[in-house]
Amino acid sequence: MRALGVHHVSINVEDVEAARRFYVDVLGAVERSDRPDFGFGGAWLDVGRQQIHLIEAPVPDDHGQHLALLVDDLDAIIAELRGDGLEVSDASPVGSGRQAFTHDPSGNLVELHEPAPA
Repeated sequence: MRALGVHHVSINVEDVEAARRFYVDVLGAVERSDRPDFGFGGAWLDVGRQQIHLIEAPVPDDHGQHLALLVDDLDAIIAELRGDGLEVSDASPVGSGRQAFTHDPSGNLVELHEPAPA
């Protein structure tokens, strides 16, 4: 088997609407309208060609698991998010790129990853 890519990542959130606002209004995801009724709260979001699926369920304890989003100007994004009152770590090198971290409203760790220039 050879996987072709990542289609979606599901994350548990305590408050779907608060999480939806964070990922859509703050981080620029686009909400999809084709999520079926699974009998529990949630939302499907497009982020580039991939998706984030929000699931209304207990959030697991933090053991370092996180979601990483590609960004093109990490410094500008850190300044923008801090200007909106969010806590964001300083940028730090990782591999050939740079990263910073913030948390969504449920406490899930979100990495903002800027790859090295091509």
